[in-house]
Formats: sequence, structure tokens, C-alpha cells
Amino acid sequence: MPKTAERPAPNAVAVGRFAHIWRALRHRNFRLYMMGQGVSLMGTWMTRLALSWLTFRLTHSAFLLGLVGFSGQILTFLLAPFAGVWVDRVDRRKLLLATQVAAALQSLALAWLTLAGVITIGEILALAALQGLIDAFDMPARQSFVVKMVPEKADLGNAIALNSSMVNVARLVGPPVAAFVIARLSEGYCFLIDGVSYIAVIGSLLLMRVVHERVVTNGKPSMLVQMQDGWGYVSRYLPVRNILLMFAISSLLGMSSMVLTPVVAIDVLHGGPHTLGLLTACSGVGALTSAILLASRKSVIGLLRKIQMSSYLFGAGLIVLSLSHWLLLSLAAMLVSGFGMMQGLASSNTVIQTLVPEEKRGRVMSFYTMAFIGMTPFGSLLAGSLAARFGAPHTLMLCGVGLILSATLFLLQSPHMKREMRPRYEELGLLQPLA
Repeated sequence: MPKTAERPAPNAVAVGRFAHIWRALRHRNFRLYMMGQGVSLMGTWMTRLALSWLTFRLTHSAFLLGLVGFSGQILTFLLAPFAGVWVDRVDRRKLLLATQVAAALQSLALAWLTLAGVITIGEILALAALQGLIDAFDMPARQSFVVKMVPEKADLGNAIALNSSMVNVARLVGPPVAAFVIARLSEGYCFLIDGVSYIAVIGSLLLMRVVHERVVTNGKPSMLVQMQDGWGYVSRYLPVRNILLMFAISSLLGMSSMVLTPVVAIDVLHGGPHTLGLLTACSGVGALTSAILLASRKSVIGLLRKIQMSSYLFGAGLIVLSLSHWLLLSLAAMLVSGFGMMQGLASSNTVIQTLVPEEKRGRVMSFYTMAFIGMTPFGSLLAGSLAARFGAPHTLMLCGVGLILSATLFLLQSPHMKREMRPRYEELGLLQPLA
């Protein structure tokens, strides 16, 4: 009687797939980073909700809500190209330590002014601008440092997806906790918790075992020449250029429209801080689900289509949110929007980090920072201005339609992008060379 091949038990298959999701955690430095950053991000999401709530409580102005978002990110947009060159010239871990200490001090300053009852909209704008200055250097350094923590290329996409999962666990937990703290105490305690939470990420960076980067500046081109070289690479290489352009539109129209969530919670749904916390948490659930699905992927192949589909989902979620006056439907719309937003964010990051050569990584990731954070201030200002004139629902509808149109244009460019990406994927062994 012929023998049949033994099949693994269903539980064993499930465990194997589950273990595959966490494969980047076998790298010690990345484990430390995830633990420290996980604690710190809880505080960061508490501050984001508390700052929006504080601004709207003090001013009850959608325009000023957008202006705070603008002031918090415009310096990131303006300084990111210079910061990218700087990141390629210095020890990235030391730079990250400096940015984390500065961010902690900024949060503690917000806490002190708010708890003392003397904070004004001018001080909120100034401290938001300071955070934008810090982010201009922190984000490209953080993105390019992932390669140092996860040296194996095969685990890079998984590490980025796990990092996105951690961000969204914090996004899921942080806002409801912030809503509870605001309702029982005040916004100032959210800022205080955030300031203290930076101790965790600073400690994780100090505990890492990394080869100290040897910084050589003699004989290197000037910063201006290096910046021009980075821009030349981004502007000429079609896949990176189109992905960054798509991501910039998503930030301009999609992510920045989230600044209107307090207006939706109060003026449309007639709720309070708990309603705002629920809306933000549902967006976090969608984003977390998306990140976990991306972490389960074994290859970067196929992520280009994920980027395109992400904008369709993000846009559809915003359109439904604009039409809804029912809490449950609004929560479902935020769920879809969060899923689409994270699908685009993590997929774009993974593809770009795979394609870009190491010597240009800091500069290219600075343009990624410009697309991610840098375009948001213009979107925040635009969303706030349009909402003040036409109302938040009409503004959300316009942003959703814009995202769907941009996804369609990206789809038309996909065949050309795939042709240009193939040689790089073949070089990395991700695809077999064509006969």
C-alpha cells in the first residue's frame, strides 16, 4: 500500500504562520527598539489627541485647529532635505538620542503651561513648531536606522510592518486613555505622561549594541551637492518618484483631514472627548489590522498594488464619514480609513527602503518625511480653511474624491514602474532574471 505524505497538524500550521509574523524580533536591537518605542508612542498619541482637544476647547475654531497642525509640521517640510544630508553624515543613534531628549522637554513644557492654567494659543503654536523642528531630523534618522537594527534584508519589510503595528497599538490605546484623563483631570496630564514616557525609548537606544558609525566628512561633497544628488535620484527614478508623489497626495488630502476629527465628534455627532477617543481608536484598529496583515507577508513583491488600493480605501472611508450622522457608521468609516492609511504608509516605506541604495538612504528618507509629515501642514491649513467656510463634512468629501482620483492615476503608471523596479529586485534575489 503506497505511503501518503504526512500533513502537518492544523495547529502546527497556525503556529508557524504566527511565528513568521514576528521574525524581525529575533534581532536584539530591534526588540529593544520595539519595547522602548512602544511605551513612548502611547504618550505621543495621548498628546496628539489632547493638543487637538485643548486647541478646540480654547478657540472653538476649525481654522486654528488646522493652523496648529500647520505650525507643527511646516518646519519638517522645509528642513527635511537638509536633515537628510545631515543624517547621512552623522552617527544616527546619537542623533536619535538628541531628538528624543528634545521631544521630552517639549512635552514637559506643554504640561507645565497647561497645568499652570496659563497656556495660550500662541504658546501652543510655538511648541507645535518646535516639535516640527525636532521631527525634521528625527524621522529620517529613525527610518534609516531600521537597517542598522535589522541587518538582514529579508526581515526589513517585516520590521517595518511590525513597527507600524506597534504605532497602531499605541494609536488604539493612547486616545481612549487620553480621553479618560482629559475628562477626569485635564489635557496637561496627557502631556506630562508623554514627557515621562520618552525615558523608555532613550533607555532602549542606550542599551543597543551597534557598531559605531565612523563619520568621515573630509573629502565628501558639500551638503548642497549631496542634497542635489539625492533630489536627482528621487526625481529621475520613476518608482520612487511616483510612490512619494502618491504618498504626498495621501498626506495632503487624507492624513491632514484627520485634523477635523474633533469637529466631527462635537459638531456632527454631538459628542465629547469620549466620542473623539472612539473615532481615533477605530482608525487605530483598522490601521493595526492592516499592519498585521502586511507583517504576515513574506516578500515585498506585490506591494505596489497595495499602495494603489490603499488610496481607494482611504478615500472611500472619508466619503462615508462625510455623509454620516450616525456614530456606528462613522466608526466603521474611520476603521476603513485607518486600514487604507496604514496600507499605504507601510507599503510605501517597505518598497522605498528595498529599492534605495544605502549611501542615499538618509536623503531619500528625508523626502519620504517631506511626503509623510511635510505635506500634512498644508493639508491641515487647507482642511481647516475649507471646513471653516464650507463645513467639515463637505471638506472630507472633497478629500476622499481627490484620493480616489490620485489612485487611478497611480494605477495607469504601474506597468512602467514595475519594469524599472525589476532590475533592482533581481539584484536583491527577490525575482529570477528574465530569460
